[in-house]
Amino acid sequence: MTWPMLFGVLSLMTFQLVDSAFIGQLGRDPLAALGFTLPMQQLIIGLQVGLGIATTAIISRTLGAGDVLRAERLGGLVVLVGAVLVLVLCVGLWLSQALIMTMLGAEQSLLPLIRSYWIPWLLSAWTGAMLYFGYSVCRSHGDTKLPGYLMVATSVLNIALDPVFIFVFGWGLPGAAIATVCSFALGCLFIFPKLKKSGWLRFDLTQLALAKAFRQLGAITAPAMVSQLMPPASAMLATALVAGFGSAAVAAWGLGTRLEFFSIVVVLALTMSMPPMIGRLLGAGEIGQIRRLVRLAVRFVVLWQLVIGLIWLVASGLVSELFTSDREVRNVLGTYLVRVPLSYSGLGVCMLMVSVCNALGLAMRALLVSTMRLFLCFLPLLWVGAQIAGISGLMTGALAGNLLAGIMAYSFYRQGVRKLAWQFAHS
Repeated sequence: MTWPMLFGVLSLMTFQLVDSAFIGQLGRDPLAALGFTLPMQQLIIGLQVGLGIATTAIISRTLGAGDVLRAERLGGLVVLVGAVLVLVLCVGLWLSQALIMTMLGAEQSLLPLIRSYWIPWLLSAWTGAMLYFGYSVCRSHGDTKLPGYLMVATSVLNIALDPVFIFVFGWGLPGAAIATVCSFALGCLFIFPKLKKSGWLRFDLTQLALAKAFRQLGAITAPAMVSQLMPPASAMLATALVAGFGSAAVAAWGLGTRLEFFSIVVVLALTMSMPPMIGRLLGAGEIGQIRRLVRLAVRFVVLWQLVIGLIWLVASGLVSELFTSDREVRNVLGTYLVRVPLSYSGLGVCMLMVSVCNALGLAMRALLVSTMRLFLCFLPLLWVGAQIAGISGLMTGALAGNLLAGIMAYSFYRQGVRKLAWQFAHS
């Protein structure tokens, strides 16, 4: 179940990196404008992933109970609710654009460029969310191949359209977002008819006990969504802190964030494939097997992410040259790459523990782990590092914060699973 999602998520990260590389050739201002949109992008992703977690959990449980018809109607409900929620958020972001940019510390000279980028970017975010809801319905039915293949196809199309729209048509930064709209829209036109044909989506929602369905969705979605919204809230605060060091620092931080997404692609795939496995084991009362599975995953993540961090360390100079032509941005990005990636093992463990806790039904524990990672470990150490040693100290603070968060998250998971084992033993 992990391999298709691994290739799919890897392709998504690849097209985002290629996006950044193309935009980097346009100069510092477009890169900085892109950096200021990343926290908002994480906000939208947090909403869609929170609903996606609930989708996978509820539909898979309903199918396990043998109520196929209800599962199909729940799929239709999730798609409609998700479409409305993300649309409302996108409209709210557009209307609050000036206020958000002021709060993040954007320079006045960047505002016209950001304004021209936001409409196509928000449209791409909405189409991407719709595509993600389709993927979530597929995964809840045990199909990871279709989402994986479609992620690859849309990413390849996006990469192909990027240079055409950015350079050939001369649309610049907005062209990158328009390329994403086109590729995601074609993905939607493919997956939703496929879901209807498979019988996994039904929209006769009057036959569905809506009150019960909304309660089910809310019970899982609310804490999962808040948990997913913690990173964008943290990213906004981190971006505002970085903005104090100038637009070059924001541009480099935005590039570093995209490289981070790419670097943790295996962890992201595991967070998608492990919950259904853990859910089945939990239903069978196999707590010991869950512990062994999670322990194996944690060991793998620590080793894998340490190797990735060392690769970025060795290649920091070459990567900085590749992604931007601006010397100041290159220098800051190099500082990022020799420090922050070494902490991706801690970040990966923390992400995995949030996913595992949600799968175990410990949604509030998962929320606590997310909150403490960002607001007790990451942001305070980011601020302390910046006060002590400027932008390089800020990067060192990010390294220390991620490592501390990984240790804390694993400790919280172990406490939670011990309580579950005790409950099963005495039930």
